[in-house]
This record gives sequence, C-alpha cells and structure tokens, in this order.
Amino acid sequence: MNITVWGINYAPEQTGIAPYNTALCEFLQRQGHTVRMVTSFAYYPAWQKRPEDRGRLFRTEEVNGVTVDRCWHYVPRRPGTLKRILHEASFTGGSLVRLLGLPRSDVVVVVSPPLLLGAAAWLLTRIKAAPVVFHVQDMQPDAALGLGMLKPGVFMRLLYALESFAYKRAARVSAISRGMLATMTLKGVPARKLIYFPNGVVLPEGKPGAGGFRVRHGLGSGDFVAVYSGNLGAKQGLEVLVEAARAITDPRIQIVICGDGVMRPRLEARVRELRLNNVRLLELQSEDRYVEMLVAANITLVTQQSGSGAFFFPSKLLRSLALARPVLTVADEASELARALAEGRFGVNVVPGRAEELARVLEGLAAAPERLSALGEAGRRFVEQFEQERVLGRFAAQLAELAATAGGRRG
Repeated sequence: MNITVWGINYAPEQTGIAPYNTALCEFLQRQGHTVRMVTSFAYYPAWQKRPEDRGRLFRTEEVNGVTVDRCWHYVPRRPGTLKRILHEASFTGGSLVRLLGLPRSDVVVVVSPPLLLGAAAWLLTRIKAAPVVFHVQDMQPDAALGLGMLKPGVFMRLLYALESFAYKRAARVSAISRGMLATMTLKGVPARKLIYFPNGVVLPEGKPGAGGFRVRHGLGSGDFVAVYSGNLGAKQGLEVLVEAARAITDPRIQIVICGDGVMRPRLEARVRELRLNNVRLLELQSEDRYVEMLVAANITLVTQQSGSGAFFFPSKLLRSLALARPVLTVADEASELARALAEGRFGVNVVPGRAEELARVLEGLAAAPERLSALGEAGRRFVEQFEQERVLGRFAAQLAELAATAGGRRG
C-alpha cells in the first residue's frame, strides 16, 4: 500500500503525539508499505522551532525509510487560545497545499489534533480520492470546554460542527481509548466506523539499569523519588505537585518534574518563591537517560487538570508501567486515567486540587515498599495489552482492509 500519515507532530519531537506517529510510520514501512509523513517542522514541547528550520517553507527528507514532508507553520512563543488557532490553521493550510502536489495514496491516516485536518482531509479526497482514517488523540472541543479554555457559545458550536463533519466524512474514526469511542458513539458515529487504536509501548525484555541518575542530580540512595516527565502544559495541572511538596514533612521525599512547556516558567517561579529544596525541575532527557530516570524513581506521577480527563488518555503512563513502576495519578474519578488505574490496580489516584492529600499519600507510599512492589508488578501485567507491535499490527490490518474495499469500489 501507499500510505500517507498527516499530522502536526513527528520525530525528532520526544513527547506528546510525535512518538506514536513515528512508531506507526516506521512500523508500516518495515511491513513493506510505502509510507509518507506530512508534518511540521519540529517545535514541541518548547513551542520553538530549531534554528535551522526557521524561515523554511517546505523540506522533504527520508527518516528511517519514511519520506517526511515538513511544512511551514506559525509557532507562537506563548500559545494562548487565539494563537493556538492560528498555529493549527497555518499548518492545516500549508500542509494541504503540499499534499495537493503529491501522488494519490491508497489510504490517508489523519491524526487529530489539529481538528481542522478533518475538514481539510475531506477537501483533499474530493480532488484525490482515497479513504481517510480520522485518528483522534485528543477530543479538542470537549477538552477545551472541560478545562475552561473556551466557554459555550458560537465558537464552541463551530468546533463541534467541525468535529461532526470530520467524523461523518471519514471512512473510519479511531481513538486511543474505549471511553473516547463511547463518547463518539454518543455523538452519532456508527459503531461500524469506529476503530480502537490505543497508543502502544515497547516492553523491555529485562529491567534496564538506573545508571547514574541519582548521583547526577544529587539524590541519595535512601531518597524516595517521585518523577513526572512530559509536557509542562495547562492540561497537566502540575501546580498541585509543587503545592504538595510544600506540605510534605518527610525529608526523604523528592519530587522531580522533567520536561518543557508553557507552564515551566510559572512552576520555576513558584518553586523559587516557596524556597523548596525537595523539588527538581529538569530539562527533557535523552531516551537513555529518560529510561534511567524512570528506573531510578520509586514512583511515577501522572497528572491531569480537572475537567479534561474524559477526552484524552496520557500515554506516558504506559512507559512507567512497562518498567514496572507504580504510579500516583492526579485525575478526576470519572477520567480515563482513573478508570485504567482502577482496572489495573497499579497505583493510587488523588482528585485534582488536593495538594495536602497528595502529600499524605506520598508519605504513606514511601513507608510501604512492599505495596509499591506489588503495584509495579500489577502495572507490568496490565500494560502487556498495549505492546506496540501487537497494537500496530492490528491497525495495519484494518488499513489494508479499508484500502482493499475502497480499491474495489474504484475498480
């Protein structure tokens, strides 16, 4: 098959959606398909392009056998709501122009966000007929409303109309969690169109070593290390970790917040203001050092802002579980994250906004090493269903079936 994947994030970005887009393209290429990725110049999560990419309109390169077409887009240094809209619209328009000049594909996988890509994909297929799979990583309108980023009104109705249009015009609609699929069913998407396509994870054969992570960052062997790693954005609600650190009385407990994003300056300022010596803010780590950090952690942290958890699933959770790390989540009880934790019994959940409770839970877990070990083992069993090759293989088979059906109709 000739397959085009169309999405705003790709390698060398290390967090967010990019690793999953990259894994999909490279898996399909290894299966013998001709794969093209139409994407942006790397910018996430720092919201800043690399110096060599600034001012470039397009670039085509080959990365691990995948043809990657990069398209100019506007990247705001401080992304507010309006700037995010312009950011996504600029990528949608620029990448559509690029796609119109490329050969027709047997199937197009569109990765949302951006939501606008759904309408652009319909326009593309009017000119170059090909079935579209609209793959949803984040239900943007619902999440924006739940987080209070947008209020009910004309603009929200427009976003829901764009979402509905994308679902109706796509040949298939996929999502990363069963809860998101259930929400799509309530929105009127027929069950025959829906595909469960969770993000996958590579399961290590043995347990990697912790290397020198603790020594490098001044952490003792007796310290209880709790690690958050990923995007430092509004959706993550990371302020609760800083406030919990303020309430912790056990001097052994150290919180590590690793990553980049729009909230980093605010977190740094708050840590300085409170003069906290039990919080470390680190830059994004290389892959090897990222794994070392997770292995060196006693527990990993996954946080969500209240109101957003039903509409996306933080797949960073999978890496922690694959390394048998117990997890402390901060999420609404009705969120996908809290439901997964209840199903897998691999950690403890605290409702957002309860910093004092979070501090007490951390202190209790620090005093219960046997419980932590049991939680880690439960997580390793739970995560096996998300083994990457298995997940991608199922999705590739569905793409092949869709392309064959569409090809038969054209013939």
